[in-house]
Amino acid sequence: MRKTGGTEKKRVRRQSTAVQNAAKDPNSDTPPRKQAAKKDVFQLFAEKVRDHKDLESRWAVLQETRVEYFRGKDFVSFLRNHPELKDILDSDKNLETEDIGNALLSKNLLVRCDRVVKTVRPGKRKLSTWPAHLEIFPDQVFSEQDAFFAWTFVKRRPFWQTLLSFCWPVLTLAICLFPVYPHQCKLLILYSCAGVLLLILSLLLLRGAVFGLSYILLGKRMWFFPNILAEEATLRELFRFWPSKDEEEKPKWTTRLFYAVVAVLIILLLRHHAPDEAARARYQKRVSNIIDDVLEWSPRLALSGMMEKQQTVVNATNPDPNTAENPASDSTGPDSIPDQSEPEIIDHVEHSDQYNHDDDHTHQ
Repeated sequence: MRKTGGTEKKRVRRQSTAVQNAAKDPNSDTPPRKQAAKKDVFQLFAEKVRDHKDLESRWAVLQETRVEYFRGKDFVSFLRNHPELKDILDSDKNLETEDIGNALLSKNLLVRCDRVVKTVRPGKRKLSTWPAHLEIFPDQVFSEQDAFFAWTFVKRRPFWQTLLSFCWPVLTLAICLFPVYPHQCKLLILYSCAGVLLLILSLLLLRGAVFGLSYILLGKRMWFFPNILAEEATLRELFRFWPSKDEEEKPKWTTRLFYAVVAVLIILLLRHHAPDEAARARYQKRVSNIIDDVLEWSPRLALSGMMEKQQTVVNATNPDPNTAENPASDSTGPDSIPDQSEPEIIDHVEHSDQYNHDDDHTHQ
């Protein structure tokens, strides 16, 4: 019985090793480490492609997660213009673009997505080129026609971003220590922040004015710096100056006339209720006082103010010791009033009133 049990164990071990050997590629004689390195080639290729600037991509929301995605036709044209990137794949560099895309999908480096909104919204001619919301496509196969692919791996952060992350606590501490800065540093920071804020407001006002004039006069929607207020735009897209092509229908002349009348009414209303010179001066004085309080504050003034307040509290609680020790000496002074009883004071007041009354009769 023991021998039969031992032979069964040996058979099970042989069968498990045979299954493992069958799972491996019979045509490849490379060791397992080299095979793992070969699998990482597609990871390296995906990182190079994602970091390349010529592949146009956007950010969208996929199942409550922000992902970076690109279009299938852009991926095909990108590899056609940059065939040198295929050299990273070593033995698989001769694969077609569709095969490379399917390989990335099979290795879970990509996931095919589809737009959530599949109908044209009212007022637009066609679907959005870059949808803001995506969902996973059921058939995970690479396609060039109206297909979107999102990266599934975490992008490696550059070294400068790592250094910048250590600067945020220092910047926060510097902002908290603003009240103790020298006066010249406070003025420099104040004027710099005010200048940047004025530049942003002026840019937004000019942008709105250009859009309003082009919409009313020409019937076109022209937004310069179209991504300046976007939340999911990269730094390069944020400062893109030229507006994108207007894909919506041209507004009717009645709509344009209505908005023109509304704009004129708002301008007249603001001009009628504009503050006068006195109100402007009061507001300027109030703001300047607040700014002066912030600029002129220093730890010395704060400590001196605390010392004066403490001195006032001590004087209020403890009277003059000389007065407390020598009460008789104060009562004999030239300006002192002698203590009198209440009846004597009343008789003295009545006598003085009678004397004044008799004096008035004499003059008459």
